[in-house]
Amino acid sequence: MTIEIHRKLLPYFERLDKRPTDPIDLVVIHCTELPDLATARVWGERQVHENSRTGNSGHFYIDRDGSIEQWVPVCRVAHHVKGRNLLSIGVELVNNGRYPDWFHSNNQEMTEPYPGVQIAALVGLLSHLESRLPGLELIAGHEDLDTGLQAATDTAGSMVRRKLDPGTCFPWRELESKIFLKRLFVEVS
Repeated sequence: MTIEIHRKLLPYFERLDKRPTDPIDLVVIHCTELPDLATARVWGERQVHENSRTGNSGHFYIDRDGSIEQWVPVCRVAHHVKGRNLLSIGVELVNNGRYPDWFHSNNQEMTEPYPGVQIAALVGLLSHLESRLPGLELIAGHEDLDTGLQAATDTAGSMVRRKLDPGTCFPWRELESKIFLKRLFVEVS
């Protein structure tokens, strides 16, 4: 399957740490939890890390229509998942998630389905990455790796999950039947 990847690198990508690509073994699936790709880009360009003047973003973004953009080269470390950035690739799927009240206790259901064309593009991207990254073996959802809690914005003393993406609407079984990667689960203690 041939895919088209539009390179739209973030303005600060050269300030992100360089890394060898052979040891990369993990793809982390995210959803933007924002209404559209343009809004995600605004958030991705924010420079929230003072020392490096870089921001949080994934390597690849897949829009609802299946179009794919690359914002960070795979030879650079993107800030997309706490504690796992060095050896992973971040793939963001445009999806509302819990937007705009991410941490409101009554807004913890992610209900937007992922369009088939978006999942097909993801399958194509994963195949493309497999052919270029010899160590790639694993896949995980952001929610599988970042199980931390956050204070709810509406109820004092109430806690909610920081990350729930890609969420319950993500078609893991369908994806796993079409890819080579094995799902990584992390035991929570």
